[in-house]
Amino acid sequence: MSLDIILWVVVPYVCAAVFVLGHIWRYRYDKFGWTTRSSQTYENRLLRWGSPMFHLGILMVIAGHVVGLLIPREWLYAIGITEEIYHVGATVLGTAAAVLTLAGLAILIYRRRTVAAVFLATTVMDKVMYVFLGATLLFGTGATVVYQVFGGGFHYRETISPWIRQLIILQPRPDLMLDVPLLFQLHVFTAMLLFALWPFTRLVHVFSAPVGYLFRPYIVYRSRDDQRGTRAPKRGWDPVSTPDAARLRRP
Repeated sequence: MSLDIILWVVVPYVCAAVFVLGHIWRYRYDKFGWTTRSSQTYENRLLRWGSPMFHLGILMVIAGHVVGLLIPREWLYAIGITEEIYHVGATVLGTAAAVLTLAGLAILIYRRRTVAAVFLATTVMDKVMYVFLGATLLFGTGATVVYQVFGGGFHYRETISPWIRQLIILQPRPDLMLDVPLLFQLHVFTAMLLFALWPFTRLVHVFSAPVGYLFRPYIVYRSRDDQRGTRAPKRGWDPVSTPDAARLRRP
């Protein structure tokens, strides 16, 4: 088995399997650990700046990757988005999103390292996650700046994009990645490793949504006064009566 097949066929599928099965395992056996491990109570000033910047930037990055990698360019042409419009939008918005994300991440890492309480609450997996997340963002930003901003441009929608779509339909084509520049290859490879680590880090909170709050029963507060609040009790609930004084005096 050649190195190209290992890197661009075996590793992607292994990482995808770990990503899916890892989340299932984590949700089944570690529901109480399915959390962001929020440290807002320890420090709020830096978090107030770093968290919104990082989350807004990463949402822009994800949206750009979905459009650029998963949507064929012919579909964009059909709605009037030409190659020039896409290139300008991807370069300008992509650079802005990268700067915003990296700045937010830098603030969060600085906060985690300098605030004693937050640093003590940092786990080993938190540190590993920050390394791979930071490497993925740095390689992606470096590739964008070198090839898209200052270079002649690299048409990743002719190589990386179809490579990903071929993986999704289970018809892998590792040959599409052979001529991809090194920075883009490193960006893709570290991103795959990040997805493999994802289920075992605080990143699982991305898939958390308080859907249960829409269907959970109401919390009923019973009053001890005679009027029991301003509304009459509903059917199905036992009225609250005054405690029997004789029973309270029993030894």
